[in-house]
Amino acid sequence: MVSTTMVPIRMTNSSKPSRNRTLTLSPGEEQRLRPRIGQAQSELPIDACDGRVFFGSVPEVLDFFPDHFVDLLILDPPYNLDKRFGEVAFHQKSMQEYAQYLDNILRRLLRLLRPTASIYLCGDWKCSPAGYEVLSRYFQVRNRITWEREKGRGAMSNWKNCSEDILFATVGTHYTFCADAVRLRRRVIAPYRTAEGAPKDWTQGESGKFRDTMPSNFWSDLTIPYWSMPENTAHPTQKPEKLLAKLILASSRPGEMVFDPFLGSGTTAVVARKLNRRFCGIDCNEEYLLWALRRLELAERFPRIQGYDNGIFYERNTFAEQRRKSSPELSESMASDA
Repeated sequence: MVSTTMVPIRMTNSSKPSRNRTLTLSPGEEQRLRPRIGQAQSELPIDACDGRVFFGSVPEVLDFFPDHFVDLLILDPPYNLDKRFGEVAFHQKSMQEYAQYLDNILRRLLRLLRPTASIYLCGDWKCSPAGYEVLSRYFQVRNRITWEREKGRGAMSNWKNCSEDILFATVGTHYTFCADAVRLRRRVIAPYRTAEGAPKDWTQGESGKFRDTMPSNFWSDLTIPYWSMPENTAHPTQKPEKLLAKLILASSRPGEMVFDPFLGSGTTAVVARKLNRRFCGIDCNEEYLLWALRRLELAERFPRIQGYDNGIFYERNTFAEQRRKSSPELSESMASDA
């Protein structure tokens, strides 16, 4: 996610409605956090990357990062649209030009990846063909995830666009994939029973019948961050923490390095910290990085990821059930997030 010439509207905490949880920073907080933004101006050792966010664009700073230090690459570049993010505008290109844009990025990222690394490339229906073409030049493309973005404008002359894609690839044939870490708890509508009458592949809980299902490549359980969610920022294309949690839990292990060169407001870094992974990120918008640093601070006090608890992902609109089953440590966090 890149930056834009549109300056986000600044609201003081006192001017926001009481239920508006969107992150805002005072001038004093910005001044306190600004020295923590890294400046990649010379070759960086691995230790200097760990837990850091860096200011700069990918072409300017990527060459300063060390070889083979990334276990999981989250790649969320600007989609092929006319879009503004702070002080940088991205203009729509031809499919060939956009493919070349992605190729220039991926070629420079190759040396950063470990032989066992995984890559997730985000896009929409227009970007995905170019993304697949370029990824397949360098990596083994293994799947395409489609996730439902429940927000979106209707259209009278076309289908409403309410989904996005994530392409999954690996450097080689040996890679991490932890399917049990990303099971989704679903309500059972028509439960099967054995001949003896026992539940077959489902469980009876306090709130009804459910099944912890294996992860698929279609995700309908995500909620786009909005004003009453504590993870929300004014970033125009912010991804849900729950989405990043699925990618990170499936394709990395505790202590491994997650790298995001289009960090935006810091969701990848925040979720990596909450899930005990190392992280490093880059963005060319200083304000977004300040939001990221503040969110990292808050993650220490409130480690909850909305829609995920005790190793289980939940469907939307199951907050009451999650609260009943949450650990005592998370109950306080969930109460503050409600």
